[in-house]
Amino acid sequence: MEMEQGSSLNGVDVSMIEHTVNAIQAQPELAKFKFRLHNTWISGGHNHAQVGNFHGCNQENSHLTALTLEADEPPVLAGTDLGANPVEHLLNALAACLTSTMVYHAAIRGIKIEELESDLEGDIDLRGFLGLSKEVRKGYENIRVNFRVKTAAENLEKLKALSKLSPVFDVTSNGTKVDVQIESQ
Repeated sequence: MEMEQGSSLNGVDVSMIEHTVNAIQAQPELAKFKFRLHNTWISGGHNHAQVGNFHGCNQENSHLTALTLEADEPPVLAGTDLGANPVEHLLNALAACLTSTMVYHAAIRGIKIEELESDLEGDIDLRGFLGLSKEVRKGYENIRVNFRVKTAAENLEKLKALSKLSPVFDVTSNGTKVDVQIESQ
């Protein structure tokens, strides 16, 4: 396994990942995580979200700093453009998760990645969202992801296979049950 600076490859602390994998193999309940986000509607399409604590490794954990996200719509969709819109946030989540998944799994397997960039495009027909057609899906009909990776040529197919381990790829390609509840304040 080719390593950068001790046990790090691709900016990933390989020994820490190996330790985590070993701990989870010994105690599978450590693998159960629950992530949370609190969203506040500001006005129109503008939303402000805060990412706070999360549960994992049988305990509550906190991020090192408060994390916030802004979402809005562009003016053409009656917004004020104060943040990426929700479907753009979804593309970002997919890009980041696919990338991190490939980088982490590549590091564990000794695959060196020098550079990695991606471009994503999603096709959406707003007639579904607007309730104008029952035949049109409300969300993305198709998402295309194009990666450009600087690595040995023999690693490209391996990286493509590793990308399928991404949790956000799983959610977007297989769907996840979402339970929506609405209560009075």
